[in-house]
Amino acid sequence: MPEPNMNFRKGAKVWVEDKHLAWVPAEITDCRGKQVQVQIGSGKTVLALPEKLFPRDADEEEEHGGVDDMTKLTYLNEPGVLYNLQRRYALNDIYTYTGSILIAVNPFTKLPHLYNVHMMEQYKGAPFGELSPHVFAVADVSYRAMMNEGRSQSILVSGESGAGKTETTKLIMQYLTFVGGRAAGDDRTVEQQVLESNPLLEAFGNARTVRNDNSSRFGKFVEIQFDANGRISGAAVRTYLLERSRVVQITDPERNYHCFYQLCASGKDAEKYKLGHPSHFHYLNQSKTYDLEGVSNAEEYMKTRRAMDIVGISHEEQEAIFRTLAAILHLGNVEFSPGREHDSSVVKDQKSTFHMQMAADLFRCDVNLLLATLYTRTIQTREGSIVKALDCNAAVASRDALAKTVYARLLVDKINISVGQDPNSHVQIGVLDIYGFECFKHNSFEQFCINFANEKLQQHFNEHVFKMEQDEYKKEEINWSYIEFIDNQDVLDLIEKVTYQTDSFLDKNRDYVVVEHCNLLASSKCPFVAGLFPSPPEESSRSSYKFSSVATRFKQQLQALMETLNSTEPHYIRCVKPNSSNRPQKFENLSILHQLRCGGVLEAVRISLAGYPTRRTYSEFVDRFGLLAPEFMDTSYDEKRLTEKILQKLNLQNFQLGRTKVFLRAGQIGVLDSRRAEVLDMAAKRIQHRLRTFIAHRKFISARVAAIALQAYCRGFLGVWIPNFLT
Repeated sequence: MPEPNMNFRKGAKVWVEDKHLAWVPAEITDCRGKQVQVQIGSGKTVLALPEKLFPRDADEEEEHGGVDDMTKLTYLNEPGVLYNLQRRYALNDIYTYTGSILIAVNPFTKLPHLYNVHMMEQYKGAPFGELSPHVFAVADVSYRAMMNEGRSQSILVSGESGAGKTETTKLIMQYLTFVGGRAAGDDRTVEQQVLESNPLLEAFGNARTVRNDNSSRFGKFVEIQFDANGRISGAAVRTYLLERSRVVQITDPERNYHCFYQLCASGKDAEKYKLGHPSHFHYLNQSKTYDLEGVSNAEEYMKTRRAMDIVGISHEEQEAIFRTLAAILHLGNVEFSPGREHDSSVVKDQKSTFHMQMAADLFRCDVNLLLATLYTRTIQTREGSIVKALDCNAAVASRDALAKTVYARLLVDKINISVGQDPNSHVQIGVLDIYGFECFKHNSFEQFCINFANEKLQQHFNEHVFKMEQDEYKKEEINWSYIEFIDNQDVLDLIEKVTYQTDSFLDKNRDYVVVEHCNLLASSKCPFVAGLFPSPPEESSRSSYKFSSVATRFKQQLQALMETLNSTEPHYIRCVKPNSSNRPQKFENLSILHQLRCGGVLEAVRISLAGYPTRRTYSEFVDRFGLLAPEFMDTSYDEKRLTEKILQKLNLQNFQLGRTKVFLRAGQIGVLDSRRAEVLDMAAKRIQHRLRTFIAHRKFISARVAAIALQAYCRGFLGVWIPNFLT
């Protein structure tokens, strides 16, 4: 995104690429030939192509705190955005606007003063942009828009794992329950349920990954519903693309979902379900990481139980939920060995038999029927039913499929519904927390689905940002009809190119729901378990398998999400992880630049550059560039007319005059600054010349006065000395 038509000259301040820091400040020392010679801060001189340089404003660098809105940067470009974030982050100013988009850089330290009740009071009803950038400001503007326009809103929170998406989502919900809460003394159950849904969803949907100890392994869209008075009346949670494979397969040093470890540390409850240390269970001991630093599984278990109480899950259902989790753990310990018949299998030993019996007891179903669903399949033909035996590998796959299906339904069907919905609500604010774009050394089917979702959301983001640009032009009443932004890229590489390993795509895309599993658990004597498996349609009983493509189902979910988002007014928060070691006050330029690209922040800059990226109020413009046309400054022209006169004098064409601002095409501010620098340089030389002349004249006068005084002294001395000498 270089500034076109930038007139580089000797002494100009620029940004130059650096393989370690992405960009570094430099100054042009020679601009002859096709390459430009620049000197960087270390004193080193390098050669660079002019099209690889970005202009920078040295005056802005003297403002060590940076600017709170990227659109205030004189040069809206990639290095300018990066270093502005760096300057603000050094002062713990973790929030920065890019127009109406909020960038949140994870501080990796507690900043309680930013999120107390006093701070929420400050932002309540404050015009957007009047106070410092904050997540509360975005939440407040969405709430006010909902109340004033009667239209549902959405807040889209994105970023890579560890960037702070989940915490940001919780802060948004905290603020919305503050402004949409009931008066003191009223029943505040609904707001409490909304807030307590967070630790509940984290327990069942979050896990430790290589990058993050509390990583969300599913996308969620929390819909907070409001009544006509702006009070919270209910909430609903929709989940997307749960990482089902984690239930049965993990690698060191990652963990399974938090709830399993909490249950194993629950004391009497763990004893009741015949549980013990996580190392005793196959679904947990594939990794040797059982605990998180600074986290007590037992205490977290009690927090989860308290959250269930507040959300409204009865004690009977709580028991059923944890009994189901225990059943999954026991199920994972069932092993198989080859049977007497060809390609058949049986339970391996007494230990496996014990765990099978425990799983059946906890599911409240017949153990023999459960066994039959694991190592046999019933195939329906025209002549009748055929029972097919499964070999050991197929039986293990069947076991794991049952565990994944039960867990997914537990999370989606029960945890979502329990929050409670208001069927009479007409407006809502949806908060989307979805994992960001992923590009690893090895990328598989999961990354493909995640990145496909991010591409769609990025496309939505681009369209909305361009719409905001047009709205600004309409508001300022400038001619924008000819401004075009054409998005003609394939969805495959809208953000960046990724190479996928397709070896396991087909297997991971197959999500067979075994009808025998569903029929068995639908007949469970536990109403809770039976409720997870409603009676299947009649046609599904014709086959032992009901095929459901993961990609197809995810695409349908994504389509529904996009339809919801398109019916709302969106607001965007881009979370950024400043370093890979999760340490405060550490800013890794290359990593952050990658996130800014993937998160669409630089795409927003690109869209802005397609129109009029530089905009200044008339007073700001005249204050800075009035010296380019001093002959007009003492006239009766108003600031708008003065701005026009200055631009006309310089023969600039690519600008628009709005109601309160002047809009400049990319590169025009560079021309103005270059001319301003020339005028200031000439003025400085004149001043220096006059000053040198003045100083030389003063020295001459002083010398002459001193000479006259010396002459007078000498004459006086000689007048006395000579007569005395002669006598």
